[in-house]
Formats: sequence, C-alpha cells, structure tokens
Amino acid sequence: MKRTLFLNPPSFEGFDGGAGARYPARREVTSYWYPTWLAQPTAMVPGSKLVDAPPQRLHMRDVLAIAADYELIVMHTSFSSLANDSRCAEALRAANPGVRIGFVGAHVTVLPEETLQKAAAVDFVCRNEFDYTCLELARDKPYRDIKGISYRAADGSIKHTPERELSRNLDHLPSVLPVYHRDLDVNNYFIGYLLHPYVSFYTGRGCPGRCTFCLWPQTIAGHKYRTKSPAVVIRELEEGKELFPETREWFFDDDTFTADRERALEISKGLKKLKLTWSCNARANLDFATLKQLKENGLRLLVVGFETGNAEILKRIKKGVTLDMSRRFVKHCNQLGIKVHGTFMIGLPIESRRSIEETIRFAQELDPYSIQVSIAAPFPGTEFYQQAVRNGWLKNDAPLADSGIQMATLSYPDLTLEEIQDAVERMYREFYFHPRPILRMLREMATNGHLLMRRLREGREFLSYLNARRHTGHAATNQEHLQCLK
Repeated sequence: MKRTLFLNPPSFEGFDGGAGARYPARREVTSYWYPTWLAQPTAMVPGSKLVDAPPQRLHMRDVLAIAADYELIVMHTSFSSLANDSRCAEALRAANPGVRIGFVGAHVTVLPEETLQKAAAVDFVCRNEFDYTCLELARDKPYRDIKGISYRAADGSIKHTPERELSRNLDHLPSVLPVYHRDLDVNNYFIGYLLHPYVSFYTGRGCPGRCTFCLWPQTIAGHKYRTKSPAVVIRELEEGKELFPETREWFFDDDTFTADRERALEISKGLKKLKLTWSCNARANLDFATLKQLKENGLRLLVVGFETGNAEILKRIKKGVTLDMSRRFVKHCNQLGIKVHGTFMIGLPIESRRSIEETIRFAQELDPYSIQVSIAAPFPGTEFYQQAVRNGWLKNDAPLADSGIQMATLSYPDLTLEEIQDAVERMYREFYFHPRPILRMLREMATNGHLLMRRLREGREFLSYLNARRHTGHAATNQEHLQCLK
C-alpha cells in the first residue's frame, strides 16, 4: 500500500475551493466547508492522511514538509483553481521527483486530457467518483488496469481507461467522521448561517433535479439520488456525537437531502432521539406537514436555492419550482420557526436589468434569514456551459480576480459583464441594509454574547468583501499573488 496524502491545496486567502464548495471562490465572510469528497477515500486507504490547507492556514512550505513522507498525492482541483493547483503540483514534484501526483474533481472529469496537458507535473486524473479508484491507485495497481482514470504513459501520450460505474450501495462506504476527528480541527470550519462549531457530511450522492447550471449532478454524482440507509446514517451520527461533543449543528450536504422525504423523516426521528440540532439542503417543494415533522425532530435551518425572481428564467434553468411555490414554502417555514438561507444567482439565461430588479425585490419579499448571491457560472460539463458556448455568451475566461473573488464570465445582449458584477453588491446591500434583516441581527446579538462577537467579525469581513469587489475592476486573472507559492 503506497503512503497516500489527500490534499486540498493552499490557495487564495479565504478561498473555499474544496470538494464541498459548489462555487469555488472567496466567500463574503470566513466560510469553509468540510472536504468530504477527499475524506471518503482517506477513510478507505489504510495509513493515508487528509490535509485541508486553506482552513488550516497552511502555506506551500508547510505542505511540502508534510508531503515529504508520502509516495502518492491526490489533490482536489476545480475550474477556478486549476492554475493554482498545477503550480502546487509542480512544487511537490520539484521537492520529490519520484512522487506520483493526481487530480480529482468535476473539472478533470469533463476535461481530463486538457487538464493533463496544462498540468505537466500531474501523472493522472480520476474521472467521475474516485473513491475506489484512489484505493486501487494506493494498492499500486497498474494504471491500465484501473477504471476511471486518464494518465500520462511512459512515451508521453495520454491514455484513458474505461469509465468506472457509480457506487450503488453507499452503505459500504466507511464514515468520514473519524477522518475529520484525526486530521481536521472542527473549530476551523465556519459557515455564516450555521451554528459554530458545525460538522457537515454527505449521506447520499446525486440529485434528481435537472437544474442546467448545477455542476455535481451533471459531472460526478448523477441524477439518481443514491443514499446510505437511515440505520447507517444514525450509527454514524451516534459515533459523531461521541467524537465531536462540542458540535452545535450537524449539516447534511447532500444536494437535496429532502429528495427522499420518507428517508429524511426516518433519519430525523433518529436525530431527535440523539438530541441533535441539524440543517440540510432542500428544495422549495416541501409541504407543511413534512416541514412540521422535520422541525419537531430538530431541524433548525434549510438551505434553499431560489435562484431568481423571474418566472421565465426559472423555466429556462429547469428549476422545477415556481415563484408561488417558493412564497408558500417560506411562509410555512416562518410559521414553524424554521430558518431559511436563500441562495440566488445573477446572470442566468437570459438575465436583464429588469429581471435583476425582480430578483432583488423577490428576495426582499421572501425575507429569508440570510442570503447568498453568486454570479452564475457556466462550468464545463453543464448544460448551462453548452448554452453559453452555443449562443456566444462567454466573454471572459478568467472566473476569479487575483483576490479570489468570483468574476462574471458571460454577458447577454442587454446586460454586460460589469452590470452582472455590480448587481451582486447591489443585491447584498439592498437586502442586508434593510430594516428587517438589521433588526433580526440586532435581536440575536442582544441575547447571545458569542453570536455578538461573531456577527461583528462577520460584518467587518462582509464590508471588506464588498470593498474588495468594488475595487477588483474587471481584469480577472488568477495567475498572480497565489498564496500557494508564498
């Protein structure tokens, strides 16, 4: 068994580009998701180690010292961080010429050959789900006999092995929680709308939704929701409660945890017995009775993608949810005392000045507990990307500024790159600088000293983020000032 290191490499300050991040970029406030996708093969490969460099504030010199003891290094990369991660691979190669280095992630699944051509220090990439692929690599199985990889042959040519089937029985996958306990510090992981400290992990993969922009179901996980059984999930949480007694909230990071309502309800009953507070990703299609049962069983908050306030755009992106469904859903959540974190996007097909105004007003009307506003990102491998290429919408191939802030990469006939970027800041300001959110935050801070200090810190970070976005300009480049090489 090769000594194996699973690495989420150093990057921009505050950059959350790990395996759990759907939109790799610097966040508005300090935010880090757990590297669950890397933790899973770590749990399967004996003697391996997981290093999540950004939240641990590790620079390249620190990673090089750790990596010196390993023969195989598997790094997670993304469309946004590929240039940075390639440089990290070069540094690792220079320090240890004999080490084997591979990339995993959605980007390499879609563009394996292009990735290997751009990343000269990388020996192989793992396509699709890579848990068992990594296990076979660690066992030193010949590349040609491992399904689901693309690799650099001895003559320099690039070879591709047959696809690996998606895992059908997720109960066979060991829990990632012991890996978290051994290799990570839960206090380094923050999400603004979750209680701290929190722990997040997956209980299933794939999503039945057909949203044209969503990366993971279209590249790695698929559109069938494959799950661990409720009994296995509850056993993992029983162990997790012992490992992390300080945890105040458990978050199910499944794309749509409530896609299988009966299963979600069954798991929630176990959570109630364990007296755990929990939250999850959901769609705005849950009925009042289901929400009521989930709330009674410890549900605190739902993360819901509302995306836009324009009905036509909702149809174009195949969201499967209407504006009225969202209104009814939030009303029910408010009646039951369930908090909602709403996510929105600016720049979906075909955005206009009018539809941006509709989205801002819709967010104010819904008035969720908190919001996230992202620039719509047409990642390779998605239907959205194909539309953008076909219609000539792509205008900028640099998704990040040198500060790690997400930049607009497309424009429409009646909407420019600059207008899309400016709309993100404007939406944040018009939502959060409104009396209702301000009063809500003041009430919370008045009753919780810990939350008071946290919100003050987050407020400073939020204002700093808006200021940085304003001064970023529109010269998007991620080739300079990379924390990786400092």
